[in-house]
Amino acid sequence: MRRTWLLFSQTVTVLLALWFIVATLQPGWLRGIRHTGAGITLLEAPATGTPGRAAGSLSEAARKAMPAVVSINTRTARGRQALPQDPWFRFFHGAPDEEAPAGLGSGVIVSPQGHILTNNHVIEDADGIEVVLTDGRKADARVIGTDPETDLALLKIELDALPVIVLGQMEPLQVGDIVLAIGNPFGVGQTVTSGIISALGRTQLGINTFENFIQTDAAINPGNSGGALIDINGHLLGINTAIYSRSGGNMGIGFAIPVSTARQVMQDLLREGKVIRGWIGVEPRPVSAEVAESVRLPAAGASGPAQGVLITGVLQNGPAARAGIRPGDVILQVEDTPVGNVSELLSQVAGLKPGNPARLSLWRSQSRVQVTVTPVERPVPSRR
Repeated sequence: MRRTWLLFSQTVTVLLALWFIVATLQPGWLRGIRHTGAGITLLEAPATGTPGRAAGSLSEAARKAMPAVVSINTRTARGRQALPQDPWFRFFHGAPDEEAPAGLGSGVIVSPQGHILTNNHVIEDADGIEVVLTDGRKADARVIGTDPETDLALLKIELDALPVIVLGQMEPLQVGDIVLAIGNPFGVGQTVTSGIISALGRTQLGINTFENFIQTDAAINPGNSGGALIDINGHLLGINTAIYSRSGGNMGIGFAIPVSTARQVMQDLLREGKVIRGWIGVEPRPVSAEVAESVRLPAAGASGPAQGVLITGVLQNGPAARAGIRPGDVILQVEDTPVGNVSELLSQVAGLKPGNPARLSLWRSQSRVQVTVTPVERPVPSRR
């Protein structure tokens, strides 16, 4: 027994000595380091069944969502324009091209039946719309409906076995949450960028009529319009729509239409072919401190500013005029919901069902007044 133990001890000692020598003279043998012929030493991960991922990698979220984000190519015919048909125009400029240069954008597949959400400005005035999937398949798309006032459009393609993105939820979203933006910037191909939620509920930017944007610092560039803003689970949070930029490139301020708005618009377009909103025919303006003081508008709270929206114009014979609303009135509530600003008033009135009477609370002559207005369907906006 003693001889066996002695032999074991000597073997362990020799092995430790060999390990020490190798670790000192050739440490690469122990760490998977490979020496190249050019004298450069490269550190390589050991060969395993699955590639290693850094802690905090967002590759799984990107892998889930990327197949459902498509590139959209549009083409607009010039033959409709009157000027190129003029003989003098042809004499000086030559015959025009049959088609204008292609436009680029992105879209998101939201149903196995081939429905795609994108921005209205991506496909507006297009005579042809081609959708290109990440697997290389292509298909012509037809327009189901558009909603210029939220800058959303719904397309449909006829292909089988389509990848579909999962719609996320807005309720748990908070400023500081990590997000990814996926799209086709500048036509270079599908690109993924990362960032955080910088703000929620951005309004009064002058981009759309109805605004409730998610703001992010994830890089969004031309061509990303209509692409996906996703969370770390690969779920759709918004449709990328605009950037703030003085140069045309990304400056860290991008805006996406929330998935809650996109879902509602999509359902309306599928059901009605258009989005039906309420309208009462007034011209609203924010209530300034001077106006609030002059009409003695009470503050919303003990120390908070006065709330409400000043009416500066009323359409003759419109729903508001028939209900007795006058310029100078301040709308305080629509039904039981307080009105804080112009954006809130537009959204609340738009949510009213045309033909159904609704109660409005006004501030007039230093007192509250209740009126009942019957909204009509919001007119189609004029082209901007």
